[in-house]
Amino acid sequence: MKLININNLSKTYHTKEKEILSIDDISLDINESEIVSIVGPSGCGKSTLLNILTNLEKPSKGFIRENKPLIIGYMMQNDALLPWLSVRNNALIGLKLQHKLTSDNIDYVDTLLKKYDLYEFKDSYPNNLSGGMRQRLALIRTLAIKPNILLLDEPFSKLDIDSRITISDDVYNIIKELNITTILISHDIAEALSLSDRIVVLTKRPAKIKRIYDIDLTEYPSPSQKRQTPEFNKLYNMIWSDIDHVS
Repeated sequence: MKLININNLSKTYHTKEKEILSIDDISLDINESEIVSIVGPSGCGKSTLLNILTNLEKPSKGFIRENKPLIIGYMMQNDALLPWLSVRNNALIGLKLQHKLTSDNIDYVDTLLKKYDLYEFKDSYPNNLSGGMRQRLALIRTLAIKPNILLLDEPFSKLDIDSRITISDDVYNIIKELNITTILISHDIAEALSLSDRIVVLTKRPAKIKRIYDIDLTEYPSPSQKRQTPEFNKLYNMIWSDIDHVS
């Protein structure tokens, strides 16, 4: 079932000197329970598209149709953990800001902390956590509001390559287990390919859709296992060629 219909979306920014067309006539359906990655050249408008989906920005043309009420969880590049709050209170902060700090929701957060191996650190502070643990905590904070769509904007970009691969496995397992529709913005083709059901390749700015890849690597249960396969390497080279020759 389609969760979102993106219809002929365009975004123009106005400066004193000129107009800058960032994205141009993008149409895309996002289906329930799938992970869709958006890749393309640096500065092409990937984050602009995500900002429109979160209503942080308004499109200049086109519209987005939601086929059910959306509860959006947004995880950015910076984990934005508050260093003066404990791990548990960081996980609860979104619920507190939304005035949803009920006993049931608190129990749900504690369940997530236990399930994803952070409960024993609940009284510690973010600076005592590894990079991967911080990302798991940021994801739990995002999941605490029980979103039905998760938006990830370069969420692992500040981690080293080994940590990125490990946390990719963790995040993939969490998303699939909770069955959450996810849109990932990434400049890392391997990361996008290992996590996604589909990959959307954008052109340089103004961004249009150049190609959409259906990724059928479901026989491999984890992103790290997918990376070791010939199919992965073939798709990687195809997507890299698309971006390298993007126009």
